[in-house]
Amino acid sequence: MPEPDRNMWQQKEKEFSEKWNFPNCIGAIDGKHIVFQKPKNSGSMFFNYKKTCSIILLAVFDASYKFTLIDVGAYGKNSDGGVFSRCSFGKRFFNGDLDFPPDKPLPGTTTPIPHVLVGDEAFPLNKHLMRPYPGNQLRGDEKKKIYNYRLSRARNVSEDGFGILTKKFRLYQRRLELTPEHLDSVVLATCCLHNFLRDDSEVMFRELCEEEIGENSVVHAITRIGGSFSGTALLVRERFKEYFSTKDGSVDWQLSIVRKGMASQNKYN
Repeated sequence: MPEPDRNMWQQKEKEFSEKWNFPNCIGAIDGKHIVFQKPKNSGSMFFNYKKTCSIILLAVFDASYKFTLIDVGAYGKNSDGGVFSRCSFGKRFFNGDLDFPPDKPLPGTTTPIPHVLVGDEAFPLNKHLMRPYPGNQLRGDEKKKIYNYRLSRARNVSEDGFGILTKKFRLYQRRLELTPEHLDSVVLATCCLHNFLRDDSEVMFRELCEEEIGENSVVHAITRIGGSFSGTALLVRERFKEYFSTKDGSVDWQLSIVRKGMASQNKYN
């Protein structure tokens, strides 16, 4: 995979804005557990919350479900956020060494804001990483629910990307009997092949993953819960929230999706 530079990030931002209506977004981040046969004498290091043994594939996806950055091999007992803080590209992210483009205004505005990755509640809020508003802050605040929907819509690229990977490389649908060292190599190889095949046949992959992609998971994500943030990151998130409810930043269908999610939640409360 090529090392992403500023020009590449700018191209990815353009694609996220056009395809997923999230300007200034340059990638969606998520983690996937790769389940395998527990090695002898490995203790509980690979034992995850699903009570299986795994390593973690942490990845940043672009708007076309292709891998931009990956880290593979972390112990399954770790959280996605913990892996991110310790992996090589995560350290570069927090040190400001990933050559992100300079801040720029959202379309129709004048105040520059940072380019961001989007992730779920497992990741820390950062000026370059947006996550949902916590569920306990959503009551009666339609703007926050709209923000959560718009973020979730862009973030689902990562979940869908993993779904496509699993559909195409069906070895991921069973427990793998490989050593951790060989497993890392297999995962890296399939990620590279995934990108190659995405370039070759994007329509075919979309059809293969059809049931993985849709608004249902987005509606569900409107009410997800999460935790920590910093002051600057909070301000950036507030600006995205306000922007998505303006004439320049809204999309025609967002209110109906959000209200559908609210109705579904009220029905089962």
